[in-house]
Amino acid sequence: MSIEEKDKRFVWHPFTPQLNAKPNINIVRGEGVYFFDEQGNKYIDAISSWWVNLHGHCNPYISKKVSEQLFQLEHAIFSDFTHEPAITLAERLLKHLPNNQSKIFYSDNGSTAVEVAVKMALQYWHNKGANKTTFIAFENAYHGDTFGSMSIGERNVFNNAFEKLLFNVKRIPTPNAENFHDVKKQFLELIHENPVAGFVFEPLVQGAAGMLMYEANYLDELISICNQHNVITIADEVMTGFGRTGKFFANDYLQHKADIICMSKGLTGGYMPLGATSCAEFIYQAFLVDDKRKTFFHGHSYTANPTACSAALASLDLMEDEKTWQQISMIETQHQLFKTKIEKHKRLKNVRQTGTILAFELKTEEHTHYLNRASESIADYFLKRGVLLRPLGNIFYIIPPYVITKEELQCIYSAIESFLES
Repeated sequence: MSIEEKDKRFVWHPFTPQLNAKPNINIVRGEGVYFFDEQGNKYIDAISSWWVNLHGHCNPYISKKVSEQLFQLEHAIFSDFTHEPAITLAERLLKHLPNNQSKIFYSDNGSTAVEVAVKMALQYWHNKGANKTTFIAFENAYHGDTFGSMSIGERNVFNNAFEKLLFNVKRIPTPNAENFHDVKKQFLELIHENPVAGFVFEPLVQGAAGMLMYEANYLDELISICNQHNVITIADEVMTGFGRTGKFFANDYLQHKADIICMSKGLTGGYMPLGATSCAEFIYQAFLVDDKRKTFFHGHSYTANPTACSAALASLDLMEDEKTWQQISMIETQHQLFKTKIEKHKRLKNVRQTGTILAFELKTEEHTHYLNRASESIADYFLKRGVLLRPLGNIFYIIPPYVITKEELQCIYSAIESFLES
């Protein structure tokens, strides 16, 4: 039985319709920005493998640090025990996070990092004896696939099967210059009319919604309103963190910082599953009590796995290297130049860019949505030309590893121009 046949027989892949599913490409090796399949074909990973890979595949430095950790301590229970990689990682993350952040709580992935944040906010009010259970989120939001994270997200194809089991969330439109007066009015009304526990948002870029982008000044004002009305703010930086928006965190664009910040994806440079949720000191203080019933009873078997923490520490080493920020700046500049060149194209409805993220919305007869049939033809076109772009319906985007070169970016841009002229 071939690898292809075994894959089809034994494996259930995510986000993939199972009936008449086409064979998956068997990747046997990664190096830098490239994947290599069993046939020897290579593909530029233009989307950083679901947005996780910061420094290129099989980065020698991270691989070395992970290997060293495996021969020292591969895993340890994280209740009643601790270890240096987790402690050092927490200390170093807090140096890059806003000054209001005080503690790091570890989990396994982006969805659980958000799940922790939601539970943290709800139990904060529970511990305080306040009946505040309502959340406000943006329309089109996506925060993960666990039940709390799905509840915070928009009701759509990702969670329709579970809709009756999700808790209700109040939603406001993503703000822009035209609607912000009304958005702010609606936001204030929701806060005044409901026992609002928290406001959850993807700062500046709504990823799975189609790389929808909005300005920092609008979010700043909404957070300021939350601060005035005793509403906890939760920033889902799972995708936007670690340089993706051009700064270390998207919160760095804001004057008013979130109370809770969720991290994953690029946290380990794409090496190991790891999530982290940071919180302000006042959140932590609500759990620092004698009553054991007010303990935060949340944890995972692999919480703060030392191997994953070592990968995150190595990735941070590279993120703190000036060369990485020169690369981020180069990618931003090249994206801006290409955006200017292509944004008037007759086949494009919109082109948008924030930091290292460049997104293209294709004009189609169908409206813009995740199940738009253009997705398969877009993906197939680029794969045949050695470029991995996984579209969100009729929206395709570039969010590359930071080690990409100008020449490799130009290969992607040229493929896009060819696609639009095809």
